[in-house]
Amino acid sequence: MSRTGLSIPRWGLLPRAALALLLLCGLWACAGGQQYAATSGAEGAARGSATDERPATNAEPQADYWIYVGAESADKLHRVRFGPDGIEVERTTHIGRLPTEVEGPHGVVISPDRRYLYMTTGHGVPDGHFWKFEVGPDSLVAEPILLDRFPATLDVTPDGLYAFVVNFNLHGAMVPSTMSVVYTPDVVEVDQIELCTMPHGVRTHRSGSFVYSVCMMDDQLVEVDTRSFQVSRRFSVDLEGPGPIAEAVAGDHHNHHDAPHHVTCSPTWALPSPDGSDIFVACNAGDEILQVDHESWELTRRFETGRGPYNLEITSDGRLLIATLKQGDAVEFFDLETGESLARVPTSTRVVHGVTLSPDDRFAFVSVEGIGAEPGKVDVFDLTTFELVASAEVGQQAAGIDFYRMQPR
Repeated sequence: MSRTGLSIPRWGLLPRAALALLLLCGLWACAGGQQYAATSGAEGAARGSATDERPATNAEPQADYWIYVGAESADKLHRVRFGPDGIEVERTTHIGRLPTEVEGPHGVVISPDRRYLYMTTGHGVPDGHFWKFEVGPDSLVAEPILLDRFPATLDVTPDGLYAFVVNFNLHGAMVPSTMSVVYTPDVVEVDQIELCTMPHGVRTHRSGSFVYSVCMMDDQLVEVDTRSFQVSRRFSVDLEGPGPIAEAVAGDHHNHHDAPHHVTCSPTWALPSPDGSDIFVACNAGDEILQVDHESWELTRRFETGRGPYNLEITSDGRLLIATLKQGDAVEFFDLETGESLARVPTSTRVVHGVTLSPDDRFAFVSVEGIGAEPGKVDVFDLTTFELVASAEVGQQAAGIDFYRMQPR
């Protein structure tokens, strides 16, 4: 029996489309809404504090930190500030173009120069859009552009010139979907790269030469060359051994979608290490994190996790690996050197989504979707004590999250 009082069947027994819908919508039906004008305005501050009963850390924040988070079922983009004075929703921007459609802000990323925010909305006609905002006033810089069906996670190259967006195709047939390439200065889609069935998660290698994504329904890690806009390597993450699509090579799209599916990992995230030597993959259905050597392209280590690892982050010093546990309603912290799980800490509400870290490696900011009409949350975890130290209410189904800036006091 689940925490919601509903009996949830085993993931392996669910139809593939239902599995994807549950993972992306967080085990609940996405609520309706009608915000449609892309306008900004200050909203009443939502303040929070530590919600667990353990004693708080003695090390109070010595700086103010700002992050952005999208609320997928409320069509809102929030700017949240955390610091010595607590946590507050500092600004809210209403997102959308269609008054009768929940357009669903999903992916959020700040440009390397911290001037722009790029965002995807997963729904629409039914294709979703790519948005570009000026950070600060949070105003639109250009008209949003259509991509493919359900644009989800995105990331940008270190020079900020290209955004890579996976088109998850949540409502389409079980056929290979694409990754869109957007030239950010002009907000123009310049290419679409066929990846696999239901790609999710995009992160760029430190070199800027590659981006990595994963395929929930094909059990693959995929490497894309950012210079040629082509798939350069594939890696099978089938936990039962090589699957029907294992060992695919660059540019090989030979009807792998026609092969029988026996998903055992159902990966949702791929994250290169800060030094670029490894790629970490979250197996959402397998309750594991896989470590793949970037050079040899071989599996080198497995991390057993709590239920449903979804998004990953690594501190800039390479010391800690942080995993959000979507079905486990918790965040797990690993020592990357030893592979030891240091803590598994419950979040303030259910259905955990994304995570971003402060550049000083002091705090992890986690988006938590909530259930039904519950508000979403932004939870703040101290990376020295692993305690939940603050929480702020945001719009329903808090999803994509990214760090903006910090300012010492």
